[in-house]
Amino acid sequence: MAMLPDDNTTPVTKAAVTSYSDKNVVDEVLWVVGDEPILKSEVEVTRLSMEAEGVTVPEDADCRIPEQLAVQKLFIHQAILDSVEVTESEIAQGIEQRLNYMIQNPMIGSKEKLEEFYRKSMTQIRQDMHDEYKNQLLMQRMQEQLVSDITVSPAEVRAYFRHLPADSVPMVPTTVEVQIITQQPKVRQEEINRIKDELRNFTERVTNGETSFSTLARLYSEDPGSARQGGELGYTGRGMLDPAFAAVAFNLTDAKKISKIVETEFGYHIIQLIDKRGDKINCRHILMKPRVNADEIEQAKYRLDSIAADIRAGKFSFEEATVYLSDDKDTKNSNGLMVNSTESSRTSRFAMKDLPTEVARVVETMQVGEVSPAFQMENNRGKTVCAIVKLKSRTEAHRATITEDFQTMKDVIMEKRRQEVIHDWVVKKIKNTYVRMSPRYDNCDFEYEGWRK
Repeated sequence: MAMLPDDNTTPVTKAAVTSYSDKNVVDEVLWVVGDEPILKSEVEVTRLSMEAEGVTVPEDADCRIPEQLAVQKLFIHQAILDSVEVTESEIAQGIEQRLNYMIQNPMIGSKEKLEEFYRKSMTQIRQDMHDEYKNQLLMQRMQEQLVSDITVSPAEVRAYFRHLPADSVPMVPTTVEVQIITQQPKVRQEEINRIKDELRNFTERVTNGETSFSTLARLYSEDPGSARQGGELGYTGRGMLDPAFAAVAFNLTDAKKISKIVETEFGYHIIQLIDKRGDKINCRHILMKPRVNADEIEQAKYRLDSIAADIRAGKFSFEEATVYLSDDKDTKNSNGLMVNSTESSRTSRFAMKDLPTEVARVVETMQVGEVSPAFQMENNRGKTVCAIVKLKSRTEAHRATITEDFQTMKDVIMEKRRQEVIHDWVVKKIKNTYVRMSPRYDNCDFEYEGWRK
């Protein structure tokens, strides 16, 4: 591991040499927080991720990014002490959503361009993102825990905004209410049979001692988060798992036996028990996802276009079609109305940036009451679906008012108090944590005080 340099130059006394793009690259320790190092490579990966996601890199990024990573390490350390957990399935799902968002970035535009941007394969990018995303989730959970007791009363909201200058009242961005009907393209039976035959073959190879379950998971599992861990999910409670998966996994008793094939909303799995500890289980799994044929996607879009035409013709309402024809479990029983859930509220109103990318692109040009043509999208479970949407309402951007936008105003105060609690916690934590940084950061204007001891 590289040591902290004693001056502003880059040479180090020891080097951790890693292979990158067929060249030897010397990594360097820039900061130490507690007993955790912050490496130059971490800073570079964070900068790359910001660029790929279209996030503006701050002008003083050389100071800001290491400080952000240092703050993250404070939260992660506390999360470990408090036994805060995240599951591999959560990590995998988050990584896929993040990759899809990157690909939608106009400067990227495709998986091939993303690979070119990172100079790595998609598999390598997923692997590199695993620990980074896991740390972000741990930090987020720890912050949620710190601010969970904060409340704001209606009287406090009114008092806060009563004397606020008009030009300081927050702007509410344009918001929309959207109804949606989705249909999942049919997966051909021969494709399901192919998946099941492959999983049976894996079971047979492990049972015969030809190879190990973990090796096959690394090679073939389509759960990117756990595949790199040999399919291992870590100790997980029943409630954190898909019900069908949990029902089989928690009934396993012999670590030498492999489960039957399990179908969940994510695909098809086989499971191997590692250990049980109280009400938690540690197991490995291999996930395989059936491929949806392009013809089936077109057929699903055709069916939805026919439904949209009948709605426009007044044969039945969008709401009626939702009840009988939509596959979307989250909106089927609410007339198709999409719900925007945040830490502090649950509302049907979305700012355009908070809608799924594919939905936002369609809604942007629609009139209120209009029903869209069918389009393809990926749902929040990572599955390809086809959809039509109806724009139920649009509220143009405006200054918040206490009568119309009470929740927005409440959220402003809640967020202000959350940031104050988190800021004070970080400052206090810094005082009680060993920190050492390279002298090159002596002139940085940090957000938090106390880094320099």
